[in-house]
Amino acid sequence: MAIAGIGESRYYRRGESPDPEFVLALRAILAACEDAGIDPRRIDGFASYANDRNEPARLAAALGLPELRFSNMQWGAGGAGGSAAVGNAAAAIVAGLASCVVVFRALAQGQFGRFGAGPRGPHVSGGAALTVPYGLLSPAQMFAMRAQRLLHERGISRDAFRAVALASYHHAQRNPRAVMYGRPLSAELYDDSRWIVEPYRLYDCCLETDGAAALILVPGERAGDFRQPPVYLLAAVQGAGYRDTATCHNAPEYASACFQTVAPRLFEMARVGPGDVDVVQSYENFTAGVVMALVEHGLASWEEAAELFRFENLIAPDGRLPLNTSGGNLAEAYTHGFELQIEAVRQARGTSTSQVPGAKIALVTSGPMIAPTSSMLVGSAETLG
Repeated sequence: MAIAGIGESRYYRRGESPDPEFVLALRAILAACEDAGIDPRRIDGFASYANDRNEPARLAAALGLPELRFSNMQWGAGGAGGSAAVGNAAAAIVAGLASCVVVFRALAQGQFGRFGAGPRGPHVSGGAALTVPYGLLSPAQMFAMRAQRLLHERGISRDAFRAVALASYHHAQRNPRAVMYGRPLSAELYDDSRWIVEPYRLYDCCLETDGAAALILVPGERAGDFRQPPVYLLAAVQGAGYRDTATCHNAPEYASACFQTVAPRLFEMARVGPGDVDVVQSYENFTAGVVMALVEHGLASWEEAAELFRFENLIAPDGRLPLNTSGGNLAEAYTHGFELQIEAVRQARGTSTSQVPGAKIALVTSGPMIAPTSSMLVGSAETLG
């Protein structure tokens, strides 16, 4: 399976997009078609996740598609569905349901409301009824509890969280697309920033932005028919372990990003190992999730984590494991994580603004601390040897 094209809208601070969400989605899809060098009317399928509001039938009509053969939405789990949506598109192509599928995500938080806010309705039900009335309202509060358990159980310090934030902002300064381009972050500025909810300070938390991102998936044998050097989808998996999905903060492995059963299947499918990964794009709703995710993908043990999560190890071009090389959710934009898939393709092509020399395999981890979660691996043509 090959990724023939990638595209993005412009990224805006929350509420500053002059275009509605649907137009942002179309801009990203058209940019991906331009990147691939194809007529948009060759598209015959769409896949997305997290209840994206831009319905495939409406997109098909706006793009003038002669036929829509496949449409799919990954069920639940918010940003954890980003890599799963790519896997769903690949499955559709393998099954013969479609031949040119766009995977996309669009968000206009100024139009539809902030992701970082608490519940806005007058009533709560289900698991939320056992947390919201007691003040556990926002995503930052919910995921801070897992982070506190991580600090308590694993011997990790907040220095690791700081390193993740500094690396993302460092890479954003080389990326003119990034919302935080021109706004560097220092260790002192990080340490002096306000608490959001312990153990998270301001720069541990993802941005709230407007924008869209898309990629085009095609059969691998057609990879040479397009404008850009082919990048191949090596694996994409989704799932959850035992009671990872337990509500009310009742998972038995609480200090976990929920990749413990997913990661082994990912590498088995791709027939590579963690040591083959050259660069990582890891979803950072909050910095602690990155630490958990990388360890659970075998990129370090818990005993090695403190050494790995140092700023100098996480930056391109020479770090031990360059991380979030476009700025990620923390400093490029928050398109529910899908900008990470786009950057992984750029790394495999060799066109990133913070390129890792000789990068062949890029790992994307989607939505840590949520289940079901998902991950994917992409590789250059050399990886198929």
